[in-house]
Amino acid sequence: MTWLLVVVGGMIGAPCRYLMDRAVQRRHSSGFPWGTLAVNVSGSLVLGVLVGAHLTGAVTGNLTAFAATGFCGAYTTYSTFSYETLRLAETGARRAAFANVALSVTAALGAAAIGLGAAEAVWGG
Repeated sequence: MTWLLVVVGGMIGAPCRYLMDRAVQRRHSSGFPWGTLAVNVSGSLVLGVLVGAHLTGAVTGNLTAFAATGFCGAYTTYSTFSYETLRLAETGARRAAFANVALSVTAALGAAAIGLGAAEAVWGG
């Protein structure tokens, strides 16, 4: 049953990732991957909340499998982040490539920590 929850979550997360990326990227004319950044940071925030809620017992294992593993796993994208960073570097935009790495890693980790802290504050007791 758990694998089915992961599959369904992934079926929802993947198109949400695409739609979010396109919506954000449409607003920016630069070649910087703002859409992927927005997806990965927002996904990290959601994952932090879900993990925090799970650790406090507020969320079941089934919901964690569906939302954290399935949805967030398909919604966030390390492969696209890597590809876009390499493309920036290959086209001579090395500063933008470095900025993408620094901003993505810092913001995503920060968002996950904020989500975890928020969940613990709400459900931690």
